[in-house]
Amino acid sequence: MSIDKDNSTDKIIAAKIDNAVVDLDLISSDDEKAEFVILGTDEGNEILRHSSAHIMAQAVLEIFPDALFTIGPPIENGFYYDIDLERSLTLDDLGIIEKKMKEISKRDLQFVKEEISREDAIKIFRDLGQSYKVEMITDLPVDEKLSIYKQGNFIDLCRGPHVPSTKYLKFFKLLNVAGAYWRGDENNKMLQRIYGTSFPSKEELNDYLTLLEESKKRDHRVLGKQHSLFLTDEMAGSGLIYWQPKGTVIRKTIERFWEDEHILRGYELVSIPHIVKDQMFRTSGHYEYYHENMYVLNVDSNEYVLKPMNCPGHILIYQQEIHSYRDLPIRYAELGTVYRYERSGTLHGMLRVRGFTQDDAHIFCTPEQAEDEVLAVIDLAHFMLETFGYNNFVTELSVHDSKDFGKYAGVLEDWEIAEEALINALEKRKISYKRIEGEAAFYGPKIDIKMLDALGRGWQGPTIQFDFNLPKRFDLNYVGQDGERKKVVMIHRTVLGSMERFVGGLIEQYSASFPTWLSPVQARIMIIGEDQKSYAEKVFEELKKSGIRTDIDFRNEKIGYKIREAESDKVPYMLVIGNREEESSHVSVRVRGQGNKGSFIISELIEKIIEDINLRAPSPRID
Repeated sequence: MSIDKDNSTDKIIAAKIDNAVVDLDLISSDDEKAEFVILGTDEGNEILRHSSAHIMAQAVLEIFPDALFTIGPPIENGFYYDIDLERSLTLDDLGIIEKKMKEISKRDLQFVKEEISREDAIKIFRDLGQSYKVEMITDLPVDEKLSIYKQGNFIDLCRGPHVPSTKYLKFFKLLNVAGAYWRGDENNKMLQRIYGTSFPSKEELNDYLTLLEESKKRDHRVLGKQHSLFLTDEMAGSGLIYWQPKGTVIRKTIERFWEDEHILRGYELVSIPHIVKDQMFRTSGHYEYYHENMYVLNVDSNEYVLKPMNCPGHILIYQQEIHSYRDLPIRYAELGTVYRYERSGTLHGMLRVRGFTQDDAHIFCTPEQAEDEVLAVIDLAHFMLETFGYNNFVTELSVHDSKDFGKYAGVLEDWEIAEEALINALEKRKISYKRIEGEAAFYGPKIDIKMLDALGRGWQGPTIQFDFNLPKRFDLNYVGQDGERKKVVMIHRTVLGSMERFVGGLIEQYSASFPTWLSPVQARIMIIGEDQKSYAEKVFEELKKSGIRTDIDFRNEKIGYKIREAESDKVPYMLVIGNREEESSHVSVRVRGQGNKGSFIISELIEKIIEDINLRAPSPRID
């Protein structure tokens, strides 16, 4: 497709040639191979946000001439720039920087790319006093191609591409400032990270800002503390979750459901230790490549590690017997806690932690069984997520780089079989997906499913991952029909992800107003006067015997106050007892968010609540 740059609209910001995105001014108008990159597309918005980071840096430098810059990448729905500035920035400063960015936008400065030598790049940034940029250049491979971008008097080290000029950057907002260590190393200087967002239109920007405000109300860290679900404590250690009683009820309910569904689908439950001798992970290859993220212990002059993943342990169990093709598939499942070192600056409530419980499973099967196993995992994953209220998904398929297979474990034929199994399974279930070439891990292709919550935000969920590395390293075999040993096909999979992240997501999905089956307290009994205590206790015992999680509010408070507090505590069923209810052996029932539902005899109410629990409906229901 030819591109007439003179007649291009404001929506055309870059071009794509042979899957490589480039600046518009780097192509000729008659290049038939070129395709448009349009604002509003994923690629277009990434370029927009990358360019927004550049004008933010320019604005900072014009206001604070002594500012030193490190990196400023685009991220999902936004961008940031890490800056070394002696003065701590405030929210008022963000408003001033934002105003300067608008001025720069109106200047209509062209983004001009220039490829330069390593020596010239070092000289440019040394002359500018940008020591971090000099350090970055020095650390790059000597054969690395370097380029700079200029807009007006501002110069930045960058590969690009960018929008044609600053006039394209109109609808942005600076959001906050956070601390960030240089290169993520706690031994380095703490920098200031300015976060912002940018969109093609004012409407999209406003919609996103509204979403952010709603997200703040749903923040699992705030709601978790407010409803006594979980805690973290610096004395105990960063990134470690302490489940409080109510949070533990939610977790255990999920775990029991998870275990029951896995047993029903032919999985065998296993359990492995938390510490493992280093040799296990040296054999797997994780020790060499993952050592910095491991917690290492010395026990009896031997080196142990807190396990960062469960797969070698499940392999050890598989290896205890010689397996025939008749035994396969074998499916081992475990809610196994793992430990990984995450830098303190990256920790975030339940979403990014150092110790977490993975809903892990490993499938050992023949090549012929692989597609059916993938289908079964997809079905299980969708069933699990839909049960928890997630009905919309984004699916990604990561495959090998067809131009460079040398960086992958295994042989190409096995990869092609595995990728075909993944594709066939997705197409048989009529699941639309995004194919991402070159994004597969070195050990195998995979499917990632992101669930979209009530606000349309994506949460990492199920993963189905082939592995051609570990079967080779551990020599995992089975005896085929011909009596010969054959390499087993190994599939890693999760259907929820980590328990911590999943529950954190649920807190935000429901704003802590959990469905009845997950609610820590499913019913609360409230008395109007002291005279109803005895009857209330009888009602309590009846609900308790029926397995309904119930508490009693005997406080000497007005009933209206008690109801408001129960609503605030997100209790699904509120049972009010006064003289009239006691005399008739009834209770008055209120449902969270729905008001008064009338009077019920106890047996009828219990039946209806149990029906609600068993349905796992997203909201409490009573007819």
